[in-house]
Amino acid sequence: MKQLNKIQASIFILGGVLMVIGAACFAFGFMIYPKMVLYTSWLFLLGTVSFSVMQAMQLYEGPSQIIHRLKRIQTVADIFFVLSGISMVDTVYAFARNWFSNYETYITYFYNKWVVFLLVAALIELYHNYLIIPNYLLTNII
Repeated sequence: MKQLNKIQASIFILGGVLMVIGAACFAFGFMIYPKMVLYTSWLFLLGTVSFSVMQAMQLYEGPSQIIHRLKRIQTVADIFFVLSGISMVDTVYAFARNWFSNYETYITYFYNKWVVFLLVAALIELYHNYLIIPNYLLTNII
């Protein structure tokens, strides 16, 4: 794997921290301070974009087809992370409401579905990390 430099690693870690803070404040902010969700959704989106971009910059240039496949799977997880951020911002501002014929359809299929995108991304990321570490160590030992 291509290692990130110090600035890129800092952006990567900061993106992860922003994702956690944004999701937690968004989930619990409705009860504590309702206007907080106006800002935490953008914080979460910024975190997902920075985390995903830095993760995509970690290229694998080795011969293992298994690790190449796992990196493509990781790219799918990155796309789901960004989709969850966009969906969270849409939950607050409802910019996609005009795409649907009525409000009930919008609520049913799109509103507040950021949790589903985030869950899918997290599960794919767990699968990726569970498999890539042994395979990466195996290819570097041989």
